[in-house]
Amino acid sequence: MAALKLCILTSEMMPFAKTGGLADVTGALAPELGRLGHDVRAFMPLYRNLRAGPWDLEDVPTASQVAFSVGGIRYEFSLKAALLPGARHQVYFIDCPPMFDRRSYYTEDADEYRRFLIFTRAVIESCQRLAFAPDVFHCNDWHTALLPLLLQTVYSWDRLFAASRTVLTIHNIGYQGFMPAGALADLALGPAGEGLLDGADLAAGIINALKTGIKLADVVTTVSPTYAREICAGALGMGMQDTLRARLDSVIGILNGVDYSEWDPRHDKYLEAHFSADDLDGKAVNKRGLIASAGLDIDPAVPVIGMVGRLTEQKGIDLLVGTLPRFLEKRQCAFAILGAGDLRYVEFFEGLSRRFPGRVSFHAGYDEARAHLIEAGSDAFLMPSRYEPCGLNQMYSLRYGTVPIVRNTGGLADSVVHFDPATGLGTGCVFNDYDSFAVEWALGTTLDWFTDRVSWRRLMRNAMAQDFSWTRQIGQYDRLFQRVAAGSSSA
Repeated sequence: MAALKLCILTSEMMPFAKTGGLADVTGALAPELGRLGHDVRAFMPLYRNLRAGPWDLEDVPTASQVAFSVGGIRYEFSLKAALLPGARHQVYFIDCPPMFDRRSYYTEDADEYRRFLIFTRAVIESCQRLAFAPDVFHCNDWHTALLPLLLQTVYSWDRLFAASRTVLTIHNIGYQGFMPAGALADLALGPAGEGLLDGADLAAGIINALKTGIKLADVVTTVSPTYAREICAGALGMGMQDTLRARLDSVIGILNGVDYSEWDPRHDKYLEAHFSADDLDGKAVNKRGLIASAGLDIDPAVPVIGMVGRLTEQKGIDLLVGTLPRFLEKRQCAFAILGAGDLRYVEFFEGLSRRFPGRVSFHAGYDEARAHLIEAGSDAFLMPSRYEPCGLNQMYSLRYGTVPIVRNTGGLADSVVHFDPATGLGTGCVFNDYDSFAVEWALGTTLDWFTDRVSWRRLMRNAMAQDFSWTRQIGQYDRLFQRVAAGSSSA
């Protein structure tokens, strides 16, 4: 296949900035595509914390002190670059302090939409000065979803991009980038360009960045096949379902991969003992370590269920408020929980740990080492999500022989197969209904399997045999970009 010129625009990217799965995906895509021989240029904002980070940032002289106007205000930016650790290609950073030297990556500030409009325009301006004509611009989420619109309007004059095509990946359709209709002045599209925006939205006084990208990108992707179907079909489309259905032939789901250089019990740097499907002794060592570090007062033979993630309704935490106290009163097990999010759920888990001392451990916030230990030391891992575009923890759990308990939605449905003790086939416990009774059934079923050590060992080994590496998944992106660059918008 031909080597392509690819431009990836993202608001976050590992290892530079991360709040969620977007950073993991873009941080993996760039080097994997580079290894296939493509010329990959990734762009992200230069946030405040990156200035003090361990990155060897270099000025890019051809894009120094570039200026353009947005809404009558003149903005300047400079371009900096650093090598992606472990890769041979550079990542470019848009250095515009008034926009990105702030307390956090994302803000509630009134100019939030303008920050990422400026970022997107700065990427295009940088490509111009680098004389880089991408075969494909790969946009990610609402933050860069206006790029197809800008190419067709503000930058339509530049023949450098005459053959460039666009792909928009939706990592979570719940975040859409609403801005007031007054932002038309910032966009500076002209009358013809304004006609590309959604008329009903404008009449309602808003512009939806993600909807605009869905309508104008050559191809729309999302991060699992099931999630692609869900957002086109009904309520999980979050109001975008009609727009997506109008482009059904150009919407595709590609399941995310995981980075096994970081998440593999055979060489995990955070673990006291390593293990594999052929030698599970180290898992028992890590379970004892988890029990001790979490302050659990249980025998190592008691099953431990882990949870790591955001404490929000999307993750199904509301189902656990009534379920877990009832379940803990009936069944002998323990929970090790790590997470941050809504205050009401933080308070719930804090109260649960006080009510069941020695059987429930809750750590508020995020700690990388603790997350790895929970994955390695738990017997099962609970993800009762209301919706889950892809999810990564269930894939980590499979690799660690930690049986995932998941709801049949999104990427969870695409990566976990319900176990059948009669045939010995399956990799986890999958439940369908979004209610507390279904969660309780799944927890109870998993503990019943746990009591049969032969079946449980078979289930663990089934799970650990799964391969969701980017080495396998990257081929789908490669084939997609090849088709798009060749002029095909069919999924």
